[in-house]
Amino acid sequence: MSIEIVGPEAEAQLDWIALTDAIAAGHALPRAEVADTFLYRGEDTLLTRSAWIDGLGLAIKGATVMPGNPARGRPMVNGAVNLFSDSDGTLEAIVDFHLVTKWKTAGDSLLAARRLARPSARRILIVGAGSVARSMVAAYSAAFPGAAFAVWNRTPAGAEAMARDLSAMAEIRPAADLAAAAAEAEIIATATMSSAPVIRGEWLSPGTHLDLIGAYRPDMREADDATLRRARIFVDARATTLHHIGELKTPLAEGVIAESDVLGDFYDLPPGRFARTSDDEITLCKNGGGAHLDLMTAKYILAAWRAR
Repeated sequence: MSIEIVGPEAEAQLDWIALTDAIAAGHALPRAEVADTFLYRGEDTLLTRSAWIDGLGLAIKGATVMPGNPARGRPMVNGAVNLFSDSDGTLEAIVDFHLVTKWKTAGDSLLAARRLARPSARRILIVGAGSVARSMVAAYSAAFPGAAFAVWNRTPAGAEAMARDLSAMAEIRPAADLAAAAAEAEIIATATMSSAPVIRGEWLSPGTHLDLIGAYRPDMREADDATLRRARIFVDARATTLHHIGELKTPLAEGVIAESDVLGDFYDLPPGRFARTSDDEITLCKNGGGAHLDLMTAKYILAAWRAR
């Protein structure tokens, strides 16, 4: 049996809306089993994230993180996603790590926005100017055609460069005043490495939807307590967010919110509980990722590549 190698060239076959539909369909299958492992050598790390979804298949996403690589002119993070057959466990494909990560991360938040943002939303604020922030412009443009983007970054030059580089893709401008930009926005995506909140609840207008993407450690947050108190809260996966990421772990521990305030995750999509209920409510979704989302994304990429 031949093993398919799917590299960056597959990106030309991919579609943001089709990906979010595939992720939604994956959550109609039996709940995924997931596990992570970490191995260390000094500052170097080997991370493996594994998932098994009955009826879809198995995946192991392996990543090496070597902080010394950039000084040698090499990427700090490298890896691959191995896809195995659900029926007999044979290796079916090896899919490019960076391709899966990019589309999984942005697709995760786009699916949330398709369910939680107002369909008429066209004013979008991106907080951060890195690779994830840039991919969100393409992702949101697919679901909210004609959207106008503002981008704010701690270093204004970063926002200016992003606006300049993506000007052919969408109407996009750098924002100098974060509070004013947040008040004007109908959708806000945060893609920072901040350990302290950058979004304040007092800034938000009725009807706003927030996609919180950046925080991934227990000491990281992008939204303050007032934001959580004002919003109807959702997550992509309870298992990877509630007690693992500071965005929710800290306010839960401090009694700012209760677990019952988290109204749903993607496994609540099939019964319709992962949804906006009024035009004026503020909605929030924390993107925590997880190996099951890597599996769903990699399977979508493989299917799109085979159908080319």
